[in-house]
Amino acid sequence: MPIDANLRILDYDPDWPRQAVEAIDVLNAAAPDLFAAIEHIGSTAVPGLAAKPVIDLMAAVPNLELVRPHQHALIANGFHPHDNGMVDRLLFVRADGGVRSHILHVVTQDGWPTRNQRILRDYLRRHPDEAARYAKLKREIVAAGTAPGAYARAKTELVQELTDRARADRGLPPEPVWEKR
Repeated sequence: MPIDANLRILDYDPDWPRQAVEAIDVLNAAAPDLFAAIEHIGSTAVPGLAAKPVIDLMAAVPNLELVRPHQHALIANGFHPHDNGMVDRLLFVRADGGVRSHILHVVTQDGWPTRNQRILRDYLRRHPDEAARYAKLKREIVAAGTAPGAYARAKTELVQELTDRARADRGLPPEPVWEKR
């Protein structure tokens, strides 16, 4: 099976954090006072970690219904609603030049402190050996010709293992990382 040109893992780019800050500024300007918090999550938020070149952001709001009146402003800034089967959030995707560049996960504030993506990011920042292990798996998945739609599922076992450790470090019980219906 040929390697999909759209699914690629790149060495860490030190410009990714700047791109995240720029996007956060755009989002806050587009929807003033909507977001209680916005953070850079995912592999591009972990220094040294190889990743798909897509900036993942997570934003907290008191209630997901509060986003609806701001949706036109998000779209005007390139963040379009997207349904990928996740049921506990709103998802927006930005594609620059037709290529996905950013994903915005909007979640409720009440679960913010225990969001797996934030907890795993922080764990990988503190454990570069585990980040390297994760990067190796991602490269192997892509080299095997895994289709973009199967990529997340192919890395779920390791992500679950690492997230369980990260949650245990914080005194939290394990929780499934697979969030799609």
